[in-house]
Amino acid sequence: MRKAKWSVRLVPLFFLPVLAISGPFPSSQQPAPDARLSAPPDGAIIELVRGEGYFNEPSIAVNSNDPQQLIAAFQSNATAAYSRDAGKTWTVAKGTAPSDYRVSGDVSVSFDNRGHAFLCYIAFDKLGTENYWARGATRNGIFVRRSKDGGRTWDKNAATIVAQKTEPGIPFEDKPYIVADYNAHSPFAGNLYVGWTEFTLTKTVILFSRSNDGGATWSSPKEISTHEGLPRDDTGAVEGFTGAVGADGTLYVAWADGSEIAFATSTDGGQSFSPSHAILNTAPSYFALSGAYRANGFPQIGIDPCSNRLFVSWADYRNGDLDVFVSTSNDRGKRWLEATRVNSDPLHNGADQFFQWMAVDPVDGSANLVFYDRRSDPENRKCNLVLARSTDGGHTFANYLWTSKAFDPQGTSSETTTASPRMPDAFTASGPLCSPR
Repeated sequence: MRKAKWSVRLVPLFFLPVLAISGPFPSSQQPAPDARLSAPPDGAIIELVRGEGYFNEPSIAVNSNDPQQLIAAFQSNATAAYSRDAGKTWTVAKGTAPSDYRVSGDVSVSFDNRGHAFLCYIAFDKLGTENYWARGATRNGIFVRRSKDGGRTWDKNAATIVAQKTEPGIPFEDKPYIVADYNAHSPFAGNLYVGWTEFTLTKTVILFSRSNDGGATWSSPKEISTHEGLPRDDTGAVEGFTGAVGADGTLYVAWADGSEIAFATSTDGGQSFSPSHAILNTAPSYFALSGAYRANGFPQIGIDPCSNRLFVSWADYRNGDLDVFVSTSNDRGKRWLEATRVNSDPLHNGADQFFQWMAVDPVDGSANLVFYDRRSDPENRKCNLVLARSTDGGHTFANYLWTSKAFDPQGTSSETTTASPRMPDAFTASGPLCSPR
């Protein structure tokens, strides 16, 4: 359960070639530094909105059957809002948080190929010891709630993926991420997948469950991490599961494993996986960050469904201050290019870029990342939100200023962001279309 007030799961409508990486850190390509950041090409600027409560760790999804329809989730407790005008206006839904648990959060959302919305979350009564969640943990579990009307109303009863009763030595189930296969020609279209970290007193593992009946029932959790991690949340755990589905139904998954990114694939709809293995070396996934409670650089994985190019993004401090990176693969993850540095400010300038999230546009294949950026105030706590976009397969990135004013990521009052950027229009009821390249 992430407790920082300002961590990001902001996913724009886009989802992310050829040396194997091993041993020392890959070299970091350095874009030309920006003297000033311009506004995005479509002119969309995010305005900060103050409000009472917590609005952290957001997740957002777009209905491929109707791109005017969006859902966004945040915590805590597990809350969802919906939009029917491409994000111009939002309404908070009722009935998303469980009433039988004290706390719920770590939210992620998705739409399936039928246009049904899904909200995945953890629920518990009390955390265990800080950063050692399985020590003294009480009952907890992972649940999925469904909406058939675009997020306005939600099923009263959530589906249970895993639930632990309060008893000595129980695990703590943490940080789930839900993925839907909405590809029209996939043999597994309609499948839903959830991966997460299970903390025990002695180790961490990545567990996985799937549903092939629209989220009504879920398979028994299975371990898909070949290498097990340490039992603490702040160092050496296997954590940060993320997944993407190719046009042929292949499921690609990744997570952080200490100072590496682990990767695995499934070609049978999540019934079995290749042995997970390290594909990229990084600096440690957790890091101290001035002015924020805590931070991590967990990876995101995305795919261009037209070319099958895979993208993985993450953040680390190999250059002294925090930077955002992307690596790509053109052969379904067998080999990966050296890292490209995404943020375009000068190297070693002391400015941190953090809380990144990536998505790859299923129409034009562009890689799009958002992250907090301190290049305008490296000695202080103020951040801006920056959008970075690559239209050449992840080799170079243009950076754009996406906020109207700087903000404090810690803050004494809760703040969130709203925006109505232009949405790609090449979606049909049968799933996303590939535009000519």
